Amino acid sequence: MEKISANTNALNWFEIPVTDTARAKKFYETIFDLKMDTQEMMGMEMTFFPRDAQSANGKVSGALVKGPMHQPAAAGALVYLNAHPAIQTVIDKIEKAGGKTTLPKTLISQEIGYMAIFTDTEGNRMALHARN
Repeated sequence: MEKISANTNALNWFEIPVTDTARAKKFYETIFDLKMDTQEMMGMEMTFFPRDAQSANGKVSGALVKGPMHQPAAAGALVYLNAHPAIQTVIDKIEKAGGKTTLPKTLISQEIGYMAIFTDTEGNRMALHARN
């Protein structure tokens, strides 16, 4: 079995299932104050988080995906999205954008920072992480 090296992320891509691409795109663009692009790929509608597709820089990215194999869920793997520089700024936008905060800003430790858990407009359980 090949080991993951210290210079390699254990995670390199994530997909968040959606049933309404426009609604989900608006939600994530609103809470993270970013612009996302949508494309049809492999029979799916994919809306991409910002990424540097030309570089093997080790940064993780992902997409909102509407397709027959992608069903939103409140159980299963929990993806932590980067809420840098201040987690509360993102949390404050969740309910206004149609989501629900289920675990408010919670200190993990001084070294690690804070986490929060929310449900997005599609019913997915998601998490946030930031140092502040």
